[in-house]
Amino acid sequence: MRTLFILAGVVIVAVIVIAFYREGVPRSGEVALGPAMLAGAPAASFTVKRLNGKDDSLAGYRGKVVLVNLWATWCTPCRAEMPALEQLYREDRSKGFIVLGIDQGESAKVAAEYARARGVSFPVLIDEAQQYGRAYAARGIPTSVLVDRNGHVVKGVDGEMTLAQMRALITPVLTAK
Repeated sequence: MRTLFILAGVVIVAVIVIAFYREGVPRSGEVALGPAMLAGAPAASFTVKRLNGKDDSLAGYRGKVVLVNLWATWCTPCRAEMPALEQLYREDRSKGFIVLGIDQGESAKVAAEYARARGVSFPVLIDEAQQYGRAYAARGIPTSVLVDRNGHVVKGVDGEMTLAQMRALITPVLTAK
């Protein structure tokens, strides 16, 4: 009988967790968690190395609309969304848009080989200490955080996005004056 109660409790908790975190963003009336809770806050910035070994940070892109994308080479959803990130960057960089890929926890060598093999042209930073992941309350990767021209978080998204979802996210911010 005790086992039955424990099993029922586990099922109830699992149903609640799945329902609450289903889309990585809160539904009406729910409390925002993860990167979604940062909307409106100043975007955290840390100085880390780029693939070329030079220092860089999110703060260096003030005045541009930045889609910060936390990723790693071993992450299957990260690999799946990388072509869409590259396409978005190539098509919209002339409008003041930047994709800032921030590799979480890997070496520059591993990230550079991966980026080179896939033709990634947007800036890639190496965050071996995963400072950005903690600051943006990432619950996993990929995690994307849209930052406006003034350096404030517009929206945070946990999980893989399609090109259409990325466009829907950035277009209002990119066209705002």
